[in-house]
Amino acid sequence: MSLNLFVTSTFLAAIFCVIAVYSFVSDLIFRDRQRLQSRIQDEVCGNQRERARRSILRSLSQEDLHKLISTADDSRTWQEKLDDLLDQSGLQWSRNQLYSFCIGVAISVFIPALFLSKRFSIGIACGLICSVFPFLYVRFSKNKRQNTMRAQLADAFELMSSTLRAGQSMTQSLQAVAADFPAPISEEFLLCSEQQNLGLDPEIAMRQLARRCGIIELKIFVVAVLVQRQVGGNLSEILQGLAHIVRDRFRILGLIETLTAEGRLQAGVLMALPPFLLIVMIVMNREYTQSLLDCPSLLYAMGISMLLGWLWIRKIVNFDF
Repeated sequence: MSLNLFVTSTFLAAIFCVIAVYSFVSDLIFRDRQRLQSRIQDEVCGNQRERARRSILRSLSQEDLHKLISTADDSRTWQEKLDDLLDQSGLQWSRNQLYSFCIGVAISVFIPALFLSKRFSIGIACGLICSVFPFLYVRFSKNKRQNTMRAQLADAFELMSSTLRAGQSMTQSLQAVAADFPAPISEEFLLCSEQQNLGLDPEIAMRQLARRCGIIELKIFVVAVLVQRQVGGNLSEILQGLAHIVRDRFRILGLIETLTAEGRLQAGVLMALPPFLLIVMIVMNREYTQSLLDCPSLLYAMGISMLLGWLWIRKIVNFDF
């Protein structure tokens, strides 16, 4: 009997020792990581609060704010659409910074092109063509951020549905998504909730959320919320159905990208191959390519043909549904 008691006590003591050692080691290893994550989260929240305080919407009059509700996207100026594009990319760039990047890229490409071709017109053409690369980077960042947000929306809507079913408000459900989800959806929902906390009209804050994100699923969500605020209804069930719709759309988008991957890869290779081979031929055998450089109209025709081919392939592999 005493032997069994000794074995049991030894076994329990060994278990407690392992737990104590594990707790001590995990505290040493993960303590700094948890502190860092907490500081990052606090910094993100602080940045979004400051962004909401510095929002241009707070400086507008009540009449101007309500004009935003009835303003169509087609009536917005190209500067406003460019600001929306920068907001949707999440790069925190201003229009002046984007223009500066475009000018810097154009100058940095113009000088080597002028040195290699010995023709001013070719250098200008190369600089102008490459000056759109910052815009393309912004579009790429926007598409990447929107795809990440689409992958988070279904779970976010389900969390909001559960939060509303528990008796909390819409602002609290937005804050719950901001607290439990990573960026980018947490940043946008936190900014929307902070704007409402600072006194912005909820309808305008929700419409600005849809405009900043530029995702059709979020626009549907905003319309559902605004309709529910006016005529009533069970918003929790609406969000549950919307979560199923978002999952189906995301699955279809993945299927489309899979089926069109070969075409998009061919477009990239066909677009990159002629300029790459031209640069290689200029470096390796300048005399062989001098006849082509003496006729810049051929290079211009090549660029226009490549642009038309790229637009054609893009039209084939990209479509809305």
